[in-house]
Amino acid sequence: MENFVFQNKTKIIFGRDTEGQIGEETAKYAKKVLLHYGGGSIKKSGLYDRITESLKKAGVEIVELAGAQPNPRLSLVKVGIELCRKNGITFILAAGGGSAIDSAKAIAAGVPYSGDVWDFYTGKAAPEKALDVATVLTIPAAGSESSPSSVITNENGGFKRGLTNDLLRPVFSILNPELTFTLPAYQTACGAADIMAHIMERYFTTTKCADFTDRLCEATMKAVIHNVPICLKEPKNYDARAEVMWAGCVAHNDLLGTGRNQDWSSHGIEHEISGIYDVAHGAGLAAVFPAWMKHVYKSNINRFVQFAARVWNVEIDFHNQEKTALAGIAALENFFVSIGMPVRLNDMNIKDDRLEEMADKCSGNGSHTIGGFVSLDRNAILNILKLAV
Repeated sequence: MENFVFQNKTKIIFGRDTEGQIGEETAKYAKKVLLHYGGGSIKKSGLYDRITESLKKAGVEIVELAGAQPNPRLSLVKVGIELCRKNGITFILAAGGGSAIDSAKAIAAGVPYSGDVWDFYTGKAAPEKALDVATVLTIPAAGSESSPSSVITNENGGFKRGLTNDLLRPVFSILNPELTFTLPAYQTACGAADIMAHIMERYFTTTKCADFTDRLCEATMKAVIHNVPICLKEPKNYDARAEVMWAGCVAHNDLLGTGRNQDWSSHGIEHEISGIYDVAHGAGLAAVFPAWMKHVYKSNINRFVQFAARVWNVEIDFHNQEKTALAGIAALENFFVSIGMPVRLNDMNIKDDRLEEMADKCSGNGSHTIGGFVSLDRNAILNILKLAV
């Protein structure tokens, strides 16, 4: 096990009707907030009214910024930054899924910064301070409700890039599984694929003697595998929704990665896909991750045998480890298919005419490699993209 520091400041308020506590919690930090959300779903569901009522009851003034969308855009982040500066806002409340939350985090980092907020996402600068952020989660997927991460898409060039900084962890997050009852099946499934990917990016490690976090990762994956089909069949099953919502939070709050090196190459590759084609992040990951596995499994076949046996209950063939490893990869693909996810780029109408461009962007035109489990150069990235077609 590697040395590590684990600290997560986010207060999780979990359960039925917990959005009623938003005003009380927010008033501890500010008397004026930016309420940032997406489209009309929170208004149709009545969540918007409950949030604003709770804030007003607590004496909190509200400035609104709607319009957050999947693969959140840099242009809207810049609108939010100016809105906060103009109104003297020091606290942002994001209501929605990872897109609204990631956008809110980018705004929070950008307000006190004199330069272009995009500098943080290209590595030209690092945030030294940020506004406080809180969340009301409606889509279990990104884990942004307690993570230090934000991913933003720059429309100029279709670049999708991430920023990780502990300043971006929300101070509190409201997690009410009831808010997910009306999620379309496709969004539920995309969320599940994203959660699984967050765990697998940590699970596939070169660190030895990390059995405790191995078991945590496996348990979290198995909880998702068991409960997501129930959510799809019974959308208002509170217990199943609760299991998935909590699993999604734990999957990306850094606990599962303690003491182990991590990979993150599949996320890097998928960012190029959704940056260009604007597909749902979870859907892109469902296509990329099995392709990545097929490219790298021979580098550490024991890890893939363990994945097959412990997560998918594949019987180990001790005379043919490769057969067992491939069975585990097939089981993952079959799970994605069973919940309505694509497992090929063609399933999302993405052809092979821009694979070279994506490989170039992902590798900085061949200037660097990606991945902690296996180091991938431009040619390896291109091969994985071809396997994903």
